[in-house]
Amino acid sequence: MILEGIHIILPILIVVAAAFAVLMKDLIAAAIAVAAMSLLLSLEFYILQAPDVAIAEAGVGACLTTAILVIAIKATKRMEEDA
Repeated sequence: MILEGIHIILPILIVVAAAFAVLMKDLIAAAIAVAAMSLLLSLEFYILQAPDVAIAEAGVGACLTTAILVIAIKATKRMEEDA
């Protein structure tokens, strides 16, 4: 019963995190929303009894991708700073 509720709530939270990532104007906030979506997705994989996929998603999706995105965002210059 509880597991069925988690299987309903978790995909909804994944979609909400993805919507936040798309709608955010601040790029750092969008990168954090993508990381949250990836962590939720890895939790879903773990619940679906795929721990190897969950570990790969958490390591690559949440950690490395977020780090690369943040480094790339920090290396760019904001357009508002020129004006």
